[in-house]
Amino acid sequence: MKKLHLASGESFSGTAFGAETDCLGEVVFTTGMTGYLETLTDPSYYGQIVVFTFPLIGNYGVFDPKQMAPGVDETYESQKIWVKGVVLTEWSEEFSHHQAFQDFAAWLKANNIPALCEVDTRELTQTLRESGCIMGSIGEEPAADFTDTLAGRYVPEVSPTEVTVLEPTKGDIGKTVAFVDCGAKNGIFRNFLDRGVKVIRFPFDADPYASEYEFDGIFFSNGPGDPETVTETIASMKVALTKNKPIFGICLGNQMLGLAAGGKTEKMKYGHRGVNQPVEDIETKHCIVTTQNHGYVVSEDSLPDDFKVWFKNLNDDSVEGIKHKTKPVLAVQFHPEACAGPEDAQYLFESFINTL
Repeated sequence: MKKLHLASGESFSGTAFGAETDCLGEVVFTTGMTGYLETLTDPSYYGQIVVFTFPLIGNYGVFDPKQMAPGVDETYESQKIWVKGVVLTEWSEEFSHHQAFQDFAAWLKANNIPALCEVDTRELTQTLRESGCIMGSIGEEPAADFTDTLAGRYVPEVSPTEVTVLEPTKGDIGKTVAFVDCGAKNGIFRNFLDRGVKVIRFPFDADPYASEYEFDGIFFSNGPGDPETVTETIASMKVALTKNKPIFGICLGNQMLGLAAGGKTEKMKYGHRGVNQPVEDIETKHCIVTTQNHGYVVSEDSLPDDFKVWFKNLNDDSVEGIKHKTKPVLAVQFHPEACAGPEDAQYLFESFINTL
């Protein structure tokens, strides 16, 4: 019988399914009741073993990919599963959705992802909440070495290597966004393309201002790992802050904005991962429910005088968004594109586009 082994010494027994292989990664938990297709194809989960707290996963099966633009799928958040492994209580061997063509276990196996079921995920989640997220391995025996060989520098593993151009799928509003892709979810592309915005997709280590392309604003995406390790993108953000074009960031983009502005980031004890995180707009006192996936946060006390906190988490008071006091420079820690989750925050795309 295989187990989930934590670097702290605890082990959790389960039944193996999916790919017949072992894995090593940071063990994190997500609280979403639905959205396993989107979660597992989110590049921000690269390097992690994901524990689903909801007891039954896979009941609506796996859908056929459907491209709306080159490399941008209508259902999935990328073209593959990025997690290192999956842990859950029960997976549904039968699926009921009329669009599904494959079961959950077969999908994991096809993507070479190992998984464990029949695990006491309540006890495991309580352990992670008390001790914090920790490295772990799936296998019959614990990993010989639990060291993260990439030391949190995951963005180069998930970012594209070439510049591509994505044309709007609906009415063209004549605006273009330079999109710095650190492991972006397809849902973000869909929100821009559906609103008539042309997207120039850049690798994480490219400076759009040093390119041949013209654009009206610049966007910095979500992505995995420690934001302080993505020095190339932080340097690009610093360049962008000296220009007069609007800036928008999501998740990792929010952390890199804080770092580029002169602030600091901190690793959270167990992070926010799920589709039910309430946040409040500090200025309007408007509350929205958001989708989140992050393990780092901008330190409020470290922000320079020309920046201010925009959103805060209503559960733990952590920073959920920052903005410049006078310039159209803004970023949020949560995911306004959702995918999966509530769409309360999608108005933020219009807010950014209106500044272009």
